[in-house]
Amino acid sequence: MLDFSYDPPGDLLDIPFVAFRGPIEVHLAYRIAEDDSVEVQGGIAFTLTGACSRCLEPASEHISYDVEALFEKGEGDGETYGYRGGIVNFGEMLRDAVLFALPSRLLCEECSKE
Repeated sequence: MLDFSYDPPGDLLDIPFVAFRGPIEVHLAYRIAEDDSVEVQGGIAFTLTGACSRCLEPASEHISYDVEALFEKGEGDGETYGYRGGIVNFGEMLRDAVLFALPSRLLCEECSKE
């Protein structure tokens, strides 16, 4: 089991007046298969804060997202990630997971009811 957190890069977020509040929490488990592929499962969690995309009032949203990925020796093929020299780098997978998890906009409690 791998549990860690990291500060998100600023270029991941393109919602105006919104920022990450705190680090991205990562919880992953992995299994090495007989063909040396590495299956990774787990999740990420983070919080966004800023201005509501509709009314500009303060807004906050906690986001959790399930992660599943397959790493194969060599280059990835677009559906899998690659690794070399016995070292699996989760950077690209985590970046993709955060991008998939991001909402298109941040809404305050009142606007999310509408």
